[in-house]
Amino acid sequence: MRFCFIHAADLHLDTPFSGLAQVSEEAASLLRDASLRAFASVVDLALERRASFVVLAGDLYDGEERGVRAQLAFLRGVERLARHGIRTFVVHGNHDPLGGWSAVRHWPPEMTIFGSEEVCGAPVEWDGQVIATVFGLSYGRREVHENLALRFPRTVAASGGQALNIGLLHCSVGDQSEHSSYSPCSLADLVDSGIDYWALGHIHRAQVLRAGEPWVVYPGDTQGRSAKAAEMGAKGVMVVEVEDSRVRGVEFVPTDAVRFVALDLDVSTFGEGAEVGTLRSWLIARAAVLREENQGRALLARVDLRGRGALHHDLAAPCAVDDLLRGLRDEFEGERPFFWWESLRDRSRPEVDLEVVRARDDFSSGVLVLAEKMAGDPEVRGKLARDLSPAAPVGLARFADSLSEAELPGLLEEARSLALELLEEEAEACG
Repeated sequence: MRFCFIHAADLHLDTPFSGLAQVSEEAASLLRDASLRAFASVVDLALERRASFVVLAGDLYDGEERGVRAQLAFLRGVERLARHGIRTFVVHGNHDPLGGWSAVRHWPPEMTIFGSEEVCGAPVEWDGQVIATVFGLSYGRREVHENLALRFPRTVAASGGQALNIGLLHCSVGDQSEHSSYSPCSLADLVDSGIDYWALGHIHRAQVLRAGEPWVVYPGDTQGRSAKAAEMGAKGVMVVEVEDSRVRGVEFVPTDAVRFVALDLDVSTFGEGAEVGTLRSWLIARAAVLREENQGRALLARVDLRGRGALHHDLAAPCAVDDLLRGLRDEFEGERPFFWWESLRDRSRPEVDLEVVRARDDFSSGVLVLAEKMAGDPEVRGKLARDLSPAAPVGLARFADSLSEAELPGLLEEARSLALELLEEEAEACG
């Protein structure tokens, strides 16, 4: 028998968007409705693909005190699925544990909400035949550090292998440095089970950690929540195709209403003759490409300027970057599809001849040698990452809430560049 189901997670309905620079009134309005529109798209997709059921792997809401608007939007969605005979299976995660307040206490009988005390299995029938069994476990409180995966069946369920076994869980598999660790487990913990398909939630990047026997999948969140790296790009769900009680494949399908995109530019690529007008033209051209690549979606773009080049001197002029950003916003006002320049961050540097500095026997050359040694030594980088972690008892920890070890080489390069620039400027001033 062939069928498909929808695997979604991290809806964060009615999420309060934060960490954004000033946005326009239109952008603010789009963001307010984005998570709700994304869930409506999930429902549309389930109907379009004639899904047999939908599984939602936690963090339906953004907090324990769930807004009425979010709850009513969710109720409308599951009622619509129910009217078409599509069942919905739900677990709650760290953002929306079962103990949170709820304004909706009566749900359609076609919806199953798993409890937090023990793993339960719910069979899915089609034409009198059990085609799948969904096993799920919710969070009873926000802080869950137990490995809940170990509570799931370790052998094939009572179906005797004639139905697909699905594990629905909100958890952290392995080292997921971009997210806080809740219900941490290893990939081996999931593989050594009687589950055929692990429908996971919590990590906001879509990932297939294992393709087959069992499948281990994160669909990511349904709508990007900020301009952070983990929230950039397309967001959506997995459509899971099943045949003869085995998963034959998964397809990522976008559902986001507003998409966060990033533009990174090394100013050294422009050459000596570049000026702010050159940069403006490049950004406008890239915006056109982004709009074409993102299927007509509303876009919020964050621009990061890096590298060394003559253009840095123009960008360093008073108000130059702010005026460029303001001009771009004015130029795109009223455009459809909507495009908003969320921010433009100048991290470019003036040109410094590193070989000349390295050849000198002075303090600047010593700083350069030390920085290169730190960047090339994994042990030193690891210590620096620990020192900068939010839990570290040092003053810099408060600046490192979203810092990952993968970002350290770039951070060290920026620190080296800034130190050399300041030293060179001081040397010139002392003449």
